[in-house]
Amino acid sequence: MAGKDARSAKHADALALAENLRVVVGRFVRRIKAEAKTPTTAQSETLSLLDREGPLSVAELADRRGVRHQSMRLVAGQLEADGLIRKTPNPADGRSQLLAITDGGRVELFRARQARASQIARLIEERLSDEEKRTLEAAVRLIERLC
Repeated sequence: MAGKDARSAKHADALALAENLRVVVGRFVRRIKAEAKTPTTAQSETLSLLDREGPLSVAELADRRGVRHQSMRLVAGQLEADGLIRKTPNPADGRSQLLAITDGGRVELFRARQARASQIARLIEERLSDEEKRTLEAAVRLIERLC
């Protein structure tokens, strides 16, 4: 019975740590995006997907992002209006179209990533000691192992 109690306590500790990590990382990401004045999460995730995977249909984008088709259509419409993506014919189905990132979309994606990285670097320089920077480096390696 003592072994089961120890496992339960370890699991409860892991759950508490997981929730803490989820909350802090979420708050951190939202803050950085807001301060760096970068596109919304929906827009940046869509641009990133198209950059990584090439042209996709609205349905494929919605599926990969785990959102409704209508929500994805709205995001795509705004990105197209901003000139960050374009519609291309679907070679597999002449009745449908694929969405592809434009050169302007790639530039915006790069700019947004650079702006967020610069914002994070500024906070690291301003707020962390050398020892804390080393601790953060170790934490990044640990988080990477969870990926």
